[in-house]
Amino acid sequence: MAWIALTLIAFALGVVLQTRVRSPLANPTLIATLIVAGVLLVGGVSHASYLKEVQPLTALLAPAIVALAVPMYRLRALLARQRHSLIIGGLSGTLVGVGADVLFSRLLGLSDEAQRSLLTAPATSPVALQLAQFTGAPPALAATLAVLSGLVGALILPGFLTLMGIQHPLARGLAMGAVSHGVGTARAREEGELTGAASSIGMGLAALLVTVVVAGVSRG
Repeated sequence: MAWIALTLIAFALGVVLQTRVRSPLANPTLIATLIVAGVLLVGGVSHASYLKEVQPLTALLAPAIVALAVPMYRLRALLARQRHSLIIGGLSGTLVGVGADVLFSRLLGLSDEAQRSLLTAPATSPVALQLAQFTGAPPALAATLAVLSGLVGALILPGFLTLMGIQHPLARGLAMGAVSHGVGTARAREEGELTGAASSIGMGLAALLVTVVVAGVSRG
C-alpha cells in the first residue's frame, strides 16, 4: 500500500504544480514519474517489486483507456463527417513514427532488444506491453519506451504545433494522440473536448496500426 500511496501523492503534487505553474514541464505524469523513480533509486527497490506492489493501479489502466472513448461518443456526428481526414492523418502519422523509430534505432546501432521495444513505442503502453510477447522485446523496456514517447510528445508537441500555425482542434488532437498516446490525450483534453476526442482517435489508430505491423513482422 505504501507504493500505491506514494504514486497517488506524487501525481497529486504534479496536478497542484500544474495549476500553479504554466509550463509544459509541469506535467503531472512527468512529475510523478520523477518522484517515484527517485525514491526507487534511493531506496534500492527494483522496478519489478514496485510493479508488483502497484498492481491494483496497473489494473485500472485498461478501463482508463476505454474511458477515453466517452468524448468520441458525445461528438460522434461531428467526427463521422471528418472520418476520412482523421483516418488518413492518424494512420499516416503513426506509420511515419514507426518508420522513424526503426530507421534511427538501426542507424544508432542500438541493441536488438531496444530496436524491438522501439517498434511498439508509437502505441500506448498497455498495447506495447501486450505486443512485447510477439516482438521478443523485454516487456518492461517496451512499456517504458512507450511511456517516455508519450511524455516527450506531450511536452514538446503542443508548442511545436502552435509554432507551425496548426490551430484546428481536430488536427492538434489527432497529432497528440498518435504521437503521445494517453499522456498526450490527457494534455489534449485541456484544450477542449473536441481536441481530446480527436486525440483518442489518434491513439486508437496508432495502437491498431502498430499491432498490424507487429503481426506482419512476426509472421514474416
